[in-house]
Amino acid sequence: MPAPVAAPVDLDPPSGVLSAKLPPALGVALSAVVLYGFFDAPFRPLGYVVLVLSLVAAFLVDRPLFKDLLLIGIGITIVSLVSVEADISWLNILVLGTVFTGAVLVPFLIDRFVYKRKAIRFPWRSGRKWTRGEKVYLFATPALGWLILPFYFITSGVYRNWPDVETPSEIGRLFVGVNAVGTWDELFFICTCYALLLRHFTPWLANILQAIIFVSFLWELGYQAWGPLLTIPFALVQGMLFHRTKSLTFVLIVHLLFDLVVFLVIVHAHDPAALPIFLY
Repeated sequence: MPAPVAAPVDLDPPSGVLSAKLPPALGVALSAVVLYGFFDAPFRPLGYVVLVLSLVAAFLVDRPLFKDLLLIGIGITIVSLVSVEADISWLNILVLGTVFTGAVLVPFLIDRFVYKRKAIRFPWRSGRKWTRGEKVYLFATPALGWLILPFYFITSGVYRNWPDVETPSEIGRLFVGVNAVGTWDELFFICTCYALLLRHFTPWLANILQAIIFVSFLWELGYQAWGPLLTIPFALVQGMLFHRTKSLTFVLIVHLLFDLVVFLVIVHAHDPAALPIFLY
């Protein structure tokens, strides 16, 4: 039998859009829009105000909701302390590695040792076989990326948000960096944010809330211009797949296959003579 994403044994039935729980949760998600989407804007500190007020509202509305939104808010805050714009210098790799690890590890440790529960988990094996459709999707993901991503990156010019790489060391660091961030995305946005939100909201609503946070981060990372037209569906599909498969392994493979194409497109966009394998 597949393991559940979370264990809301002591919670009310999942809430919908008319629930008093929604405004605090939406406020936490929207704080990420300000903190990540407007990193260099002078009004960015308002994101912290929105986050704190949302947590206060959650405390007044529902204590279990407050506890879970607090964990999400801690993760959002840790990531917001640094810029996540693409930089493959060794120092930045160390800084981001530390920050990203903390954003996942701190909520996990609080959940385990302060709250004394297992709401945040990383289910590598669900005990459920992947369906034929899911296996087909694994092959469809890089194929769709091959068709769509070159047009997006090159015509919009957003490939310039990632560094031009020439030496083997630079190419290797870009490859590792793209895949490391993709792995972290699933650990934080899906296994942490979505799993915690799912304890309180219907799956589709929890998925929308996590996607707001997810897409805000991707915007700061470099998926700008009309990138949200791609990243919003991607974030929603990843949440849906995780809810369906209960498998971190599956959604991570999907993400890394997509990111492999991202890496190849970035290299090609900076040097069209390299990897001339795309149509656009």
